[in-house]
Amino acid sequence: MPAATCKSDLLTTTQAEFAALASLLDTIDTTMQTAQDPDADSCTPKDIVAHRAHWIGLFLGWYADGQAGKQPAIPAPGYKWNMLKQYNADLRIKQHSMTWNQARRLLSENHVRLVALIEDLNDSQLYDAPMDGGNSKWTTGRWAEAAGATHYRSARKYLRRRLNQLKAH
Repeated sequence: MPAATCKSDLLTTTQAEFAALASLLDTIDTTMQTAQDPDADSCTPKDIVAHRAHWIGLFLGWYADGQAGKQPAIPAPGYKWNMLKQYNADLRIKQHSMTWNQARRLLSENHVRLVALIEDLNDSQLYDAPMDGGNSKWTTGRWAEAAGATHYRSARKYLRRRLNQLKAH
């Protein structure tokens, strides 16, 4: 459920959730970064980081396309929302050779881009109407929160659980 209803709340939650995720990522040692989770399609912590970075990029592309009067391919070209499991599996294959450091750098870079977009918009642009090209009732602020703070929070929750499992073995 989205929590932010104004720009200042969105910035605060986005920054706080990113800081908490980054802090957790700093604790993940080299052996754990690529440890596969047999319960999650062999997903690794590196995959989780790369996935979150990618989805921020998707959102930023959707927003830019909508602003340019184009119809964004949401969630991605050739995919529908009911195909997310396949899209994410295809994404993991595509990002397979990405290193931990590359995934972290992409996450940080896309976070900076996300925050810059939020800072450039006002409350009205973020929350008064559905996002242009979004094909839903979701506002730009709600999309931004889903791509940023909500994804950071879910990644942190998953990674904490996964790290506890790895440490137990």
